[in-house]
Amino acid sequence: MSNSIKVALAGAGAFGIKHLDGIKNIDGVEVVSLVGRDLDKTRQVAARYGIGHVTTDLADSLKLPGLDAVILCTPTQLHAAQALQCLQAGKHVQVEIPLCDKLADGEQVLALQQKTGLVAMVGHTRRFNPSHQYVHKKIAAGEFHVQQMDVQTYFFRRTNMNALGQPRSWTDHLLWHHAAHTVDLFAYQAGSPIVQANAVQGPIHKELGIAMDMSIQLKAANGAICTLSLSFNNDGPLGTFFRYIGDTATYIARYDDLVQSHSKGAETPVDVSQVDVSMNGIELQDREFFAAIREGREPNASVAQVLPCYQVLHRLDRQLQGVGQ
Repeated sequence: MSNSIKVALAGAGAFGIKHLDGIKNIDGVEVVSLVGRDLDKTRQVAARYGIGHVTTDLADSLKLPGLDAVILCTPTQLHAAQALQCLQAGKHVQVEIPLCDKLADGEQVLALQQKTGLVAMVGHTRRFNPSHQYVHKKIAAGEFHVQQMDVQTYFFRRTNMNALGQPRSWTDHLLWHHAAHTVDLFAYQAGSPIVQANAVQGPIHKELGIAMDMSIQLKAANGAICTLSLSFNNDGPLGTFFRYIGDTATYIARYDDLVQSHSKGAETPVDVSQVDVSMNGIELQDREFFAAIREGREPNASVAQVLPCYQVLHRLDRQLQGVGQ
């Protein structure tokens, strides 16, 4: 590997652009290839970010001389297969959440990562958001212990649109995508594996073929619990809101903002600007990926670390389908 890490980014949509914006702030990293479904639109994005190579086929990028790594921001259904493709080509890989929508596929990625020794990381951004990092540092210092997490993940997506309001070529999923953020974060912040999990879902959407509403309950081995409500039907504030109820305080995290809640209803803002070198969770996630490559170490949110989350999602999926686990 040269002094500059050469990376290809697959997926020139809303989330791919977030990665490109974050990478602009990271020294010693060069995006040399952009992969997209629509060649003309991909060329437009590449021109904006000064990326010389554009293709609709990931295999073309993997053949580029000197390529070190790939970031996958492609549709969920492609994640595991493309992660395997990158590892087989000898490239480090970061795959956006979710790692897979079938547990067996995620297990294959882990097996190949362990065989190759390459860096394989999953985009569990909540581990990196300064708001959640602040709470994690309190936990690591023994100053705060999670008793309960109450989480709401709400969007208004009755049609198949992405975060930019553009039509999607694939269908999103409350369980395998959006719940994955919280299932992983709960175990990470509780510092204890999930031993109980239960889920119920609302009606299946006639056109999209997915549940638009879902409720999940989790319990960690140390006794901490989590309640997660998810909806694509919510017409109101959008996003995910986390309430941390602990033994010494109650915190509410709204992406990169954090407040401490008090018994009389007041909320005191918590300054998280000095938690890390950036306030951008995606940028911090990418910094960890590239640092792990340079240092030859396992990254935070490695495939090995997050696979237990997908094991829980697998159990919940089978429960919702009414089959044995």
